[in-house]
Amino acid sequence: MKKIVDYRKLLSVNEAAELQELKTVYRSLIKTWHPDKFHDNAELRLEAEEKSKHIIEAYHFLVSIAPETRDQSISEYTDTTANAGITDFDYKSQVLTVNFSDGSAYEYFDVPKEVYRKFINADSPGRFARRHIFGNYLYRSLSKLVANA
Repeated sequence: MKKIVDYRKLLSVNEAAELQELKTVYRSLIKTWHPDKFHDNAELRLEAEEKSKHIIEAYHFLVSIAPETRDQSISEYTDTTANAGITDFDYKSQVLTVNFSDGSAYEYFDVPKEVYRKFINADSPGRFARRHIFGNYLYRSLSKLVANA
C-alpha cells in the first residue's frame, strides 16, 4: 500500500523496523522539525508544523501495524475474528474496514477488489473472511486507535 511505503520512507525505516527503532527515529525527526525551533521565521515555522504533523501521523500508523503491536493483542484479535459476527464493512482504495458485533473494528490493507467482490457475494461473509482475509492481509485495530485518542 502506498501509504505504508510513504510513511516508511518519511521515517527512513524498512518493514522490519521494530518499535524501539520507530520510536528513536520519530523522536529524532520531531526534534529536528519541531515548530518551536523556527520561532524567528514564520514560513519555516509553518513548514515545520506540516512536517511534524506528517511525522506524527506516520509514526502512529506504523506503530499500529508493527508486528510487536499485533502480537500484544493477538488473542483478542483471534477471539474477535473467530467468535464475533461481522456487523458492517467498508471498502475503499484496497482497504477493507470490518466492524464486529463485539464493538471491534479492523482495517485490512492491500485487499484486491476481486477478493472484496467475493467477500460481499459469499453465502457467509464471516466464513469467507476467516478463510481468505483475516489471516492473509496486514491489519490494524481501529478500536485501539479510538481508545488511545
